[in-house]
Amino acid sequence: MPEKKQSVCEEKNFDSLFNTHFESARNYLYYKCGDLQQAEDIVQDAFVKLWKQCADIIFETAKSLIFTICNNALLNEFAHKKVVLRYEAIPRDDKNNESPDFIMETEEFKDKLERCIAKLSSKEREVFLLSRIDKKTYKEIAEITNISVKAVERRMSNAFITLRKLLGNDLNI
Repeated sequence: MPEKKQSVCEEKNFDSLFNTHFESARNYLYYKCGDLQQAEDIVQDAFVKLWKQCADIIFETAKSLIFTICNNALLNEFAHKKVVLRYEAIPRDDKNNESPDFIMETEEFKDKLERCIAKLSSKEREVFLLSRIDKKTYKEIAEITNISVKAVERRMSNAFITLRKLLGNDLNI
C-alpha cells in the first residue's frame, strides 16, 4: 500500500514549516537587505503565498520554495538599489569589568570588522554571514542559495582572503 504523502495544506504541517523555517528565511533576507522589518514582511508574504498555493506544493520541496519566493520578492523590490549590510548593536550588561581602553578597542575593531564585511561582494557576504552568524553548514547554505557546496567553499575562501587583507595587523589569529 503506497505511503500517504504529507500535504502542505494540513495545518500541522504548515505550522511545522513556518516554525522551522521562518527565522532562517528572515535572517537570510536580513543579511541581503539590511532591514529586519522588511525581511520579516517578505517572509510572511512568502508563507501567505505558500498557504494559498498549498495544494500545488510538494511538502518535501517546500523549504527551497520558501527561500526561492523570499529571494525573488527581495530582488523585485531592490533591483535598482545596492544592498548594504547593517548590524544591530550587541546588547551589553551594565556590570562590565573590562577597562575603558579594552572596551574602546573592542568597539573600534567591531566597527572596522563590520566595514570590512560590508566591503565583501554580496555573494561572499551572504555566504559568510549564513555560516558565521546563523551557524549553517556549507550544505545548508548551498541549499538556501541554490549553488553547489564547492561554490560555497570558494566564496567562503574568498571572503576570508579579503577579510585578512582588509584587517591586516588587527587580525591576530
